[in-house]
Amino acid sequence: MKNFVVAVVGGTGAVGREMLNTLERRKFPISSLRVMASSRSAGTKIQFKGEEIVIEDLERADFEGVDFALFSAGSNVSKAHAHRVVEAGAVVIDNSSAFRYDADVPLVVPEVNPKAAFKHKGIIANPNCSTIQMVVALKPLHDRATINRVIVSTYQSVSGAGQKGIWELWKGVKAKVNEEPEPKPSTFAHPMAFEVLPHIDTFLESAYTREEEKLTKETRKIIGIPKLQVSATCVRVPVMSAHSESITLDFDLPISADEARRILRESPGIKVYDDPKSNIYPLARLAENTDDTWVGRIRNDFDRPNTLHLWVVADNLRKGAALNAVQIAELLTK
Repeated sequence: MKNFVVAVVGGTGAVGREMLNTLERRKFPISSLRVMASSRSAGTKIQFKGEEIVIEDLERADFEGVDFALFSAGSNVSKAHAHRVVEAGAVVIDNSSAFRYDADVPLVVPEVNPKAAFKHKGIIANPNCSTIQMVVALKPLHDRATINRVIVSTYQSVSGAGQKGIWELWKGVKAKVNEEPEPKPSTFAHPMAFEVLPHIDTFLESAYTREEEKLTKETRKIIGIPKLQVSATCVRVPVMSAHSESITLDFDLPISADEARRILRESPGIKVYDDPKSNIYPLARLAENTDDTWVGRIRNDFDRPNTLHLWVVADNLRKGAALNAVQIAELLTK
């Protein structure tokens, strides 16, 4: 198999570090690895496969000879640099929201719409973390009976806000436990320790948040139904890692919970963990540091035979970001 030159842009952030771990863990065929970040991090070193990699200044980096560039440095960085990287001959797999709604940029989850990856014009978008785990669970059921409506409430960990979100929760918990003054929040709108915030990203004129809009628009694009009814409520919870989602699905045909379990067990990337009588259902602590999308609490609605309820959990830094990006690159190598 051919080996490839891979660049990770934003390699010092939480997702960037997970991308590096995933490349190493999955033995991606790399002939040379380059890591880029801001000038503040340039010159520092990281470990990869037992070797030291010197971090380059993104602004000065030359991408000639790079095959894949995995971006995880935010929308502004992607907009400023992605096209010049493509012009240098690389395929950009971008983890930001910069290009997700562009008509000529495929939005890809390999278990759901792998063929879309091959229609790229240099840039492939990685969906939002909460979208990825949801569509992994939705697609095999949608193949059995068409989904007409999705209602989802998310319970998203603080690592979705990056390393700063993790530290803000940790400092808040520590202050509470030690009965010290609560630190003033800077990452979140309110103190996060022992709290639940129905607020992720900015509020729009519609009274929905941008995170909720992402879930709606991205699901429609990935599933391929532009007018699919999707309603989302996105909530931040005091969990370090792994997002949880309560999902209600309306189908055009009845589908039993038992059949749904069978379909999901046979589907790639999914771990069915569902025995409520034994208190077995997906938890954030179980999903953390795993590649699977965990599905449980599968049940039919009491009154609507075409309606199914699910509880879906996944590690937002892995499947919700780094793993999905690496899986896209793996698709293209084959």
